[in-house]
Amino acid sequence: MTRAVAINVAANGTLPGVRGPVYPDGTFAYVPIPEREPTRPDASVPTYANLDPPVELPESVRDARVHLDPEFAGYPHCERHTYGDEHGVKAGPLSRLDAGDWLFFYATLDFHADPSDAADATDAADYLAPEWGAYVIGGFEVDLALTPEEYESLPESERARFANNAHVKRETFDAEVLVAGTDRSGLFDRVVPFSSPEAGAEANRIVTDLSNDSGKGPWWRRVLRFDAEATATLLELVESREFGPYLD
Repeated sequence: MTRAVAINVAANGTLPGVRGPVYPDGTFAYVPIPEREPTRPDASVPTYANLDPPVELPESVRDARVHLDPEFAGYPHCERHTYGDEHGVKAGPLSRLDAGDWLFFYATLDFHADPSDAADATDAADYLAPEWGAYVIGGFEVDLALTPEEYESLPESERARFANNAHVKRETFDAEVLVAGTDRSGLFDRVVPFSSPEAGAEANRIVTDLSNDSGKGPWWRRVLRFDAEATATLLELVESREFGPYLD
């Protein structure tokens, strides 16, 4: 039975000090966090300046290298769908995902409307929070999830699919899990809301009814788990975008 896990990724108010944008029509920009660890001398690691994201970055980080993880095929400087994590709180549940399960990525994003067009904000999608909110920005249909021991035991030809992952590029490989996605994986065209349209810190019923999380406290920083029935519903919502019943 297909299950899903959702984890928080991407730029936030601490790293690098700004969130990525979400626009009135639900489109968005994926902005990664900065790379904080040394990387191999032979590794090609892009900077924020290389990515040129549509946000006003602190001058101190504009030339900083980025930790481009998750890696989405089709995004600048990415090759495949891969994700790695060194933190046990995420690595544990991710390493237990089976082929065909889903790994969803959600991010906190700031609402951006055209300041010269008052109607731009007025006509915003009804599922968007007024300032910032937590939104699913993409997902992997899992092809395989590996512990570091399983990864190291693979022949070089099979490890190659992870060669462009940020953790593999680090001077010291530190991932406690590596996940590869199928061709059904990728960034979404528009966000799927986890926040209430009233306030970003309030979880909507996709979180409280479908996941294992209560929606209390800083839920937007936690790992959210979805059982088989909830995963089927979430996948339907991704396709239909009929969020109304989960927003009241």
